[in-house]
This record gives sequence, structure tokens and C-alpha cells, in this order.
Amino acid sequence: MLNKIILMGRLTRDPELRRTQSGTAVTSFSLAVDRDFKSQSGEKETDFIDIVAWRGTAEFVSKYFTKGRMAVVEGRLQIRDWTDRDGGKRRSAEVIADNVYFGDSKREGGSDYSSAPAYGTPAPSRGYAAPAGGQSDFAEIGEEDGELPF
Repeated sequence: MLNKIILMGRLTRDPELRRTQSGTAVTSFSLAVDRDFKSQSGEKETDFIDIVAWRGTAEFVSKYFTKGRMAVVEGRLQIRDWTDRDGGKRRSAEVIADNVYFGDSKREGGSDYSSAPAYGTPAPSRGYAAPAGGQSDFAEIGEEDGELPF
């Protein structure tokens, strides 16, 4: 089975960082995600999707994201059934965020996010940059070397 969701949108409100009784961090926020098509009236429609992040991801989001910031959320859809105050049965859907990334590169003050980590992503999947000074541990293979080494 597969339950994987990737969303890109703007935060509709500042994230709310809370802690469970055991001290586990949890943050909730909502993303405004534009649809790829226009309605019959010619207007673009937007979905407002509730997101919940736990532990380190929750702390990361509450520290670096604010209302209006673009975010990319990778996670899973969770459906919850619950009973309201009047005894009515309710159902709600939310995305449980596994990873949250910056969807834009600048803060309002003009400084970039380069000092902020991308939380939830193991270092190897972030990509690699050449070492400073152009030095590398890899030797170039010339044409005279013959066959490839693999």
C-alpha cells in the first residue's frame, strides 16, 4: 500500500507549536494550494489543507515558517473520525508531514534561508556540491586509460 502526498502552497497562518503531556512537539498549520485549472467562471480555485508535523519537524516549521511563506510538504494523508459536542459523527482529513522544505528562497527582510537546514531529509538526498577550492577526491579518467573501471 502507498499513502504519499506532496503539496506546495503558502501558509495561511503562523504555525502553532504545542507539546503533548509527554513533551513531544507538535505543530499544526494550513496550506493554501492552488488548483492547476480554472473553474467554469474562469477563476483559479484554492484548497486549504490542514497539516500536522511532529517532533523535530514541528520545531523546524515553527522556527523558520510564518504566514504567507511558501512550503513544500511531503507526508501522508490521515482521516480521523470523531464525535462533536452535539453527538454528531464527524470526519476530517489532514496531512501528517514527514518532511517540510522551503518553497521560496527569501525572507521578507531579503536574507536567504541558506543557514536554515532542510528538516527531515537525510544529507545524501540533499545533493552534493564540489568542495571549496575545486579540490576533489576523484581522479579523472583519461581516454588512454582504456576500459571503464566498473
